[in-house]
Amino acid sequence: MLARAFFEKVGATNSVAKEKHMPYIVQKDREKLDPLIDELAQRIVEEAKGYGYDGAFAGLLNYACTRLALKIVRLQFGKMRYWLLATVTGTFKNIVDEFYRRLGVPYEDKQIAKSGDVDLYKEFSDEIDKM
Repeated sequence: MLARAFFEKVGATNSVAKEKHMPYIVQKDREKLDPLIDELAQRIVEEAKGYGYDGAFAGLLNYACTRLALKIVRLQFGKMRYWLLATVTGTFKNIVDEFYRRLGVPYEDKQIAKSGDVDLYKEFSDEIDKM
């Protein structure tokens, strides 16, 4: 429902969003959101450079995502409710899972192939295979 609320707020016309399902974002809706996202990303990068260390972007990214979620809740619903907490945290959890599945796992697999794995993983994996 939070996804639907967000897309209605930005004027997205994705029919799937209106049906209360998490949408696969159609191109015309991406075209509305991408310039705004790109501008925010550029500003975060510029601001992070002022801190003088590579990881500075993480706090700014955390702040931006948190404030965006909270602002959507305030604008769309006015107050926090349990189901909104569950929806927002579930959305962030899904983002984490998808990000890691798409980028983290392939990266880690390449690093394991390059540097070798932790030996105990093979031991445990072999034990599990024998179950």
